Amino acid sequence: MNRRERIEAFKNIDIYPVTCQNLSEGRSNIEVLDAVLAGGAGIIQLREKGWDKKEIFNLALEFRRRTLAHGALLIINDHLDIALAAEADGVHLGQDDLPIRAAGKIAPDLLIGASSHSLEEALMAEKDGADYVNIGPVFPTKTKKKLTRFLGPEAIAEIGPNLKIPFTTMGGINQKNIQEVIKKGATRIAMVTGITRAPDITARVRELRKIILSPAQRFTHQP
Repeated sequence: MNRRERIEAFKNIDIYPVTCQNLSEGRSNIEVLDAVLAGGAGIIQLREKGWDKKEIFNLALEFRRRTLAHGALLIINDHLDIALAAEADGVHLGQDDLPIRAAGKIAPDLLIGASSHSLEEALMAEKDGADYVNIGPVFPTKTKKKLTRFLGPEAIAEIGPNLKIPFTTMGGINQKNIQEVIKKGATRIAMVTGITRAPDITARVRELRKIILSPAQRFTHQP
């Protein structure tokens, strides 16, 4: 796909699973991937902090093969070079990663996602050329142990309507609190442990997608 096609595919996602093998109840990332694809997820982000780049690259190649077979988008966390080498659909960049404008020049056909922790950061990412931003962390999360500040679901209602590009939300969201973020306008919801620690990942993904896609009790501004 080219960038335009990837953007259109991204607009149609609902659940956005993110990997973390250490938080997957003994299951491998490949097992998690197969389960979320079976549940109907249209995207997955390969995120493994602390792994060697060679390990991530080799895993990315297998992720690419399987996501292509299911028509799902593959996003690589942090590593633009791996995203390009593995022919992924995009890269997700944090505040301390390669600047968005630089990434766009190097990889004009890739989706560029950006983490944001405030309205100011989200608007700056949009201005710099991000294709989507993530708003978070919404709630306390096991993947951000050093953080002490969490935005709360009200940040979604504050930031979302000011954006012209799609956004995701992330951070401590699970099946018990997902309605809180949906009511504030979230329709593309990223999760790690809310999915990876589920006894039945496929069933959990189906359950979460059903909740997200339900029109009940929703107001939304989503580009």
